[in-house]
Amino acid sequence: MSLLADRDRYIDRFTEFVREAPTSYHAVRALAETLSAEGFDERLEVDAWAPLDGGDRGFVRRDGALIAWRAGADLTAESPVRILGSHTDSPGFVLKPQPDFSAEGWAQAGVEVYGGPLLNSWLDRDLGFAGRVVTRDGAEHLVRTGPVARIPQLAIHLDREANSGLTLDRQRHVQPILGTAGTAGAVGAAGANGTAGSAGVLGLLAASAGIEAAEIAGTDVRLFDTQEPGRIGAAAELYASPRLDNLSSVVAGLVAILETEPAPGTIAVLAAFDHEELGSETRSGACGPFLEEVLGRLRAGLAGRSDAGSGTETAARFDATAERLAEAEARALAASWCLSADAGHAVHPNYPEKHDPRVRPRPGAGPMLKINANQRYASDAHGAALWKRACTAAGVPTQDFVSNNTVPCGSTIGPLTATRLGIRTVDVGVPLLSMHSARELAHVDDLHGLARATSAFFAGA
Repeated sequence: MSLLADRDRYIDRFTEFVREAPTSYHAVRALAETLSAEGFDERLEVDAWAPLDGGDRGFVRRDGALIAWRAGADLTAESPVRILGSHTDSPGFVLKPQPDFSAEGWAQAGVEVYGGPLLNSWLDRDLGFAGRVVTRDGAEHLVRTGPVARIPQLAIHLDREANSGLTLDRQRHVQPILGTAGTAGAVGAAGANGTAGSAGVLGLLAASAGIEAAEIAGTDVRLFDTQEPGRIGAAAELYASPRLDNLSSVVAGLVAILETEPAPGTIAVLAAFDHEELGSETRSGACGPFLEEVLGRLRAGLAGRSDAGSGTETAARFDATAERLAEAEARALAASWCLSADAGHAVHPNYPEKHDPRVRPRPGAGPMLKINANQRYASDAHGAALWKRACTAAGVPTQDFVSNNTVPCGSTIGPLTATRLGIRTVDVGVPLLSMHSARELAHVDDLHGLARATSAFFAGA
């Protein structure tokens, strides 16, 4: 039975993916391995790409981002795309340069805040380091330790007002400890993948990669919560996990593109960007050129085809003029859609006043259509109709989200994609509690429902 048809199997696969993806770089590797195993061909950005044809499946990576596509039958130069847009990063902490230091007998690692995490949620947790290191020869290595670090909270006896209002200094109070100073061997032995004699966090990372610490020229490494994701709740209907924002959307898009035949004359696309939590203004973020470049390269292979032409393999396919390509691209994008899928807020039972008094997203009531008058979300009336058609076709309930007027909402890749490409975009997502915590909470039906609705979207609903 397919994952789209079996909620419990889908949640089991979701758990496997979260375990494999403590960082955006690991998420991209997990995506690439799964896609390759299912017959998707990897394309390298530096290579020439073969022309796109009906039934083609492929993907391309760029750092912590990946774009995959699956072509339907009967493609022409005007064939629209249906994009599921998501992001691979989550708020947290990034390892600083020259990270190893000691204080008051403790070995510590210097970290910098990434995005907008709930800082207190990272306290007193068993943490690991994961990401990528690049050696002096330019080789990239993915790295991952076991639980080796902890950001300790100050005891209540030393701060009697802590329960009245905890204030954390982003420099002084969030530097994790690794062990005791002067016992480098003990530090190395403490972590899975570490070896006796490793020197601090760089030694642990080097041991994970099977290299010497002196070979490391640069790092893109984050802290991650090592606690296992999993189902909780009286009926196991809830799901507690790190990085639900936004692996909930990444996995939904992955399963949907694997299990869904695109509508004839369309191309299904999974776009998993990095750096959304920072504003997306990077080469692998939604504000960057990655998606536009990939769509352009795919479109170039269709340049000789048009609805007015024969649709046969002719020299014109390869010799199309720039004017014809631009016309075909404009028509294709005008008929295209993007689902910007990112997590949203369920109504918090302990803070109900923070939500709109009438629009009340509930757990298990389906993925949400996200609406904002100031276009922090890109949804409009046409997008709402498209989303509701997809949910109806999938047999998935849906609900609306809008912010309380006194609590401004965040934003997503939706408005960015719409602005850069001019594609109609609708913002949707799974309702969560504790968004931006080290560990977030969702309902299993909502996680599965997003994948099913995405499948219907790819199929042309």
